[in-house]
Amino acid sequence: MSNRFLAAFGIGIVCIAVAVAGVLYMQRGAHLELPAKVLKVRTAPLDENSSVVVIDFRAGNSSDYPFVVRSVDVLMEDNAGTRYHGATAAETDAKRLFEGLPILGEKFNDTLIIKEKIAPHATVDRMVAARFEAPEAKLQGRKQFIVRVEEIDGKVFEISEK
Repeated sequence: MSNRFLAAFGIGIVCIAVAVAGVLYMQRGAHLELPAKVLKVRTAPLDENSSVVVIDFRAGNSSDYPFVVRSVDVLMEDNAGTRYHGATAAETDAKRLFEGLPILGEKFNDTLIIKEKIAPHATVDRMVAARFEAPEAKLQGRKQFIVRVEEIDGKVFEISEK
């Protein structure tokens, strides 16, 4: 009787393990992720006390559901670890920025905007521009820039420069 019990118990454990593995396999695309990398960072002075940064990046949606953007923020982290928030620019302002500051070069990508949807299993190239109340030398001496993208359900993803 002891052998029968052990055999039934072992079969029960295997069945539970198979069921758990099946559930995890079925849910593999339900987890929102935003793998991304920074492609290019450009800075330019606006005046002696403020500067602008333009960050081009590539982001992908590896889930089975669309990724809907709630907000986009740009942070600058200095060498001491202090983070400074930049004022992000809208798409129309970014177009004017490139027209007014030829030092920035060409505008390669569209701006990542609020309520934009990244389709399931898609990869997009986007940019974000932000103004910082700091001279350009401070932006050049930074540790890194960070693009914070918040998804509509509240999950926050950080795309760091380095």
